[in-house]
Amino acid sequence: MGRIIQGIVFIALVFLVELYFNKKLQRSVRHVFKIKKIKRGFIIIPLVVLNIYPVFLFSAWSLAGITNSPVLIPENVFFDYLVIYPFWLMMLISVQCGLFFLILDVFNLFTLPFKKIRQKAYAAESKIIFIIILVFIIYVPFRVIYDYNAVQVRTVNFVKSGLPEKLNGLRIVFISDIHADRYTDETRLQKFINDVNAAKPDLVLAGGDMISSTPEYIDIAAEYMGKIKSRYGVFSCVGDHDNWAYRRNYDKSLRKIEKALNDYNVKMINDSSIVLNIKNSPVKITFITDTYVERIPGRLLDSLTADTSGYGLKILLIHQPGQSVVARAADTGYDLFLAGHTHGGQITFLFPFKNLTPTLLETKYVRGNFRISKMLMIVTRGLGMSLVPVRYNSTPEVTVINIFGN
Repeated sequence: MGRIIQGIVFIALVFLVELYFNKKLQRSVRHVFKIKKIKRGFIIIPLVVLNIYPVFLFSAWSLAGITNSPVLIPENVFFDYLVIYPFWLMMLISVQCGLFFLILDVFNLFTLPFKKIRQKAYAAESKIIFIIILVFIIYVPFRVIYDYNAVQVRTVNFVKSGLPEKLNGLRIVFISDIHADRYTDETRLQKFINDVNAAKPDLVLAGGDMISSTPEYIDIAAEYMGKIKSRYGVFSCVGDHDNWAYRRNYDKSLRKIEKALNDYNVKMINDSSIVLNIKNSPVKITFITDTYVERIPGRLLDSLTADTSGYGLKILLIHQPGQSVVARAADTGYDLFLAGHTHGGQITFLFPFKNLTPTLLETKYVRGNFRISKMLMIVTRGLGMSLVPVRYNSTPEVTVINIFGN
């Protein structure tokens, strides 16, 4: 029943967004091209075709809820390019344009008492709406394609007072959210790993989420992680999706992924700390599991983060950038706090003064660097996708962290 309700809410939101967009579109076209009336078929037929996916998804959700079985969605390129991608591109364009339409609507409220100004504003607004639609019809698909194919290598220089001389110049590459699946295929994985290796890392740390869901991609994710070349090893914490390879069998999923990674000499560590002896200088790395499936108990968090003295560098690695763990790490003297999970705001809409993403509903730490006391927190954008099979204004990222002393 829960899935059916979610489906109804989803369909309702889609309908409202499309209704708002199409009313603005029709009005703009009528005014710009001096058309008195637009035939309904020109609007209804494309809408029906583009909305095959949400109708299908609602049906699949309902069936899964009734039969207590997985949601079955065809996995082939024809369904992707004829059904899934057209729908999501339409939604991105509708929402992106809609945000700017709202600004115009707010402006219109101030012109209501002034009839002459309102009439002139109406004509100008129609032209502005047309320009907004035209711009984003071009920009949105271009940006989606770019964010699918590109990888940015972002360099962060971290300077620590009192850093042991032997750790000066240490290079850590931080990655997260590989999400190996039918969208993040071997071509994308290979390009991402090539960029990691091109950075010539001394140490590679990963923020979890090696796969998106099904177990068939476990070995593929492990194989490509195993291609990483790092002098002092490759280590990962546990991510949300690492629990979801097997439906509701979280322990089995995690065991399978840990074993597959270990076979390629990649260590996935669950709620524990390790000390690496790098050039005879001890580096403490604490791996915290904080996911939708498992939240670290407070006492265990306190125990793992209590001992931070006597180390040349202290790093905390976690999947979700939870506020309580951030505060604890800063209070106990960690130098670096590394997190993923957000995909950098996988869907980020352009908006004046502050871009908007649904990820902000979960955390304010969406992407980039944050200074908390003396600690540097880094949230990387990762590579893969979840829920929506596209990225928009969130290019995949490899984060290179150079450690320096002063």
